[in-house]
Amino acid sequence: MEWLTSAAGIRIPKILYGTAWKKADTERLVACAIGQGFRGIDTACQPKHYEEPGVGAGVAASLGANLSRADLYLQTKFTGLSGQDPKRIPYDSEAPIAEQVAQSFAVSLHNLRTDYIDCLVLHSPLPSAKQTHEAWAAMEALVDSGKAGQLGISNCYQLLQLEALYDGARVKPAVIQNRFYADTQYDRNIRAYCRRRHILYQSFWTLTANPRALASPAITALIEKYERTAPQILFRYLTQIDVVPLTGTSSEPHMREDLAIFDFQLTAAEIAQLTTLF
Repeated sequence: MEWLTSAAGIRIPKILYGTAWKKADTERLVACAIGQGFRGIDTACQPKHYEEPGVGAGVAASLGANLSRADLYLQTKFTGLSGQDPKRIPYDSEAPIAEQVAQSFAVSLHNLRTDYIDCLVLHSPLPSAKQTHEAWAAMEALVDSGKAGQLGISNCYQLLQLEALYDGARVKPAVIQNRFYADTQYDRNIRAYCRRRHILYQSFWTLTANPRALASPAITALIEKYERTAPQILFRYLTQIDVVPLTGTSSEPHMREDLAIFDFQLTAAEIAQLTTLF
């Protein structure tokens, strides 16, 4: 595994295992991913899409003499009401936003069987800038308490929105996690801003949304040269430009392939050529 260090001083693996949509298989798949060598796990306190208690069970089953909690990077999210199943909201929907954040975080600590989270992510900007600021201030308090190592935001596709969050934050966002696809021009302007502000960019939907890129002549040529798969070439490219991809594969062989990207390295010329795709 290769690692990055965020502006907040937190070590982050260069590829994360994503746990959305795993349902009853969550515990088994998380334990499998850690067993294969993943050291970063992404989840959310959002029962609609994530089985967070299963993540905690999978992590607990993996810890032992050769692996401690400190060896892992655990990242979860506070999800606002619009992203929750109304029948399964993990906090008091009538409470002020700050209390919703605190309750959600407490649930995550319980679900994940830990006393701290390496990164707490705002799952998406809230309906108003004022509400987003309220949520962020509550998240900052969790960093102050030592229970959250750093903060991030997800599903933020407007540069002005990210700039406003950054400028108004006391604890600056250390990561952003967005869809990586053509409809947003691969977030080129946001990624450029992140480089200037030392915000780590995490990509999701990286493979599913990019069949055309994966089949491109540029990637096909590298498949033959390195005797690798198209996903391996794309993931390796991203890790070499300091983008942290998420993989949510349920296949053990694909887990091994995803981790094997660190066994080879693309040249500067090949990085430049692939950059033209994105």
